[in-house]
Amino acid sequence: MVYRRNFIKTSAALAAGSMLIPSNELLSLKKKRKFGVQLYTANSVINDDLKGVLKGLADIGYKDLESAGSPKGGYYGLPAAEFSKLAKEYGLQWVAHHATGFPFRMPGGAPPSNPAPTNPPPAPRPPSRSLKTHMQEFVNEAVQGGLKYLVCSSSPVKTMEEINMTLEVLQKTGEACKKAGIHFAFHNHTAEFEMVEGKRPFDMMASQISADLLKFELDIAWATKAGVNIPELFKTHPGRFPLWHVKDLNSEQKPVEVGQGYINFEPIFKSAKLAGVEYFFVEQDGAPKPIENLSNSFKNLVKVAS
Repeated sequence: MVYRRNFIKTSAALAAGSMLIPSNELLSLKKKRKFGVQLYTANSVINDDLKGVLKGLADIGYKDLESAGSPKGGYYGLPAAEFSKLAKEYGLQWVAHHATGFPFRMPGGAPPSNPAPTNPPPAPRPPSRSLKTHMQEFVNEAVQGGLKYLVCSSSPVKTMEEINMTLEVLQKTGEACKKAGIHFAFHNHTAEFEMVEGKRPFDMMASQISADLLKFELDIAWATKAGVNIPELFKTHPGRFPLWHVKDLNSEQKPVEVGQGYINFEPIFKSAKLAGVEYFFVEQDGAPKPIENLSNSFKNLVKVAS
């Protein structure tokens, strides 16, 4: 793939809303080690080759990590302190971890009355954990791993009952994180900006839980898809978005490499100071070739700033 210094000129498709980030804003973030990656992007390979993935990310130039759940349990099969130590061996800083608020449904659903036999039988999976059921464990492990942030990755908000349950989980987790000396944040999808009985779940979170207990991790792609005016959101809640997911979308609303979609990042990065951003993590859900895709996204960001 050929990269050009000005993404406005890469194609007619990008001209309408391209990956144009003001150099001064991005360079400022770069100097502060703000090139991070959400490891969910590498979900298809990281559980089989943890060290290889970490080395690959370090070789690209990423510095900060945000982890997600793993079928191996713990943190890609390791206790928190050991994962943090391993990351440091590759020059990577483990900053944040994603944990579900509470399941959208019971893990696996109800078992069939007469399950079909399998040969060989499936390997046992670690028990599912959520902030509702294992909140203090997540907080303790975040401290053990030296994290700055524990992040609620998602939680049901389709009904008022779900919203109230989610608010309760977020309040309690925020209190526990504050007591432990770390920060707590909520990561959005699109549902938080959809009306439920005349109210937006996001607005309820922001108004009913104090800023010292709950920050937000802005997923730029999903907020954009939901029709949110992101700079205006920052004006309404200044300093409450210390974490970002830098993610791009194509015309089919599917995640692609940063700089290869339609999202116009310019006004968002211009408002970085107002948002209070401390770390941003590149993410591409379902990346077909995670290391290659993350490398391309990184190069795109660097070239815009060079």
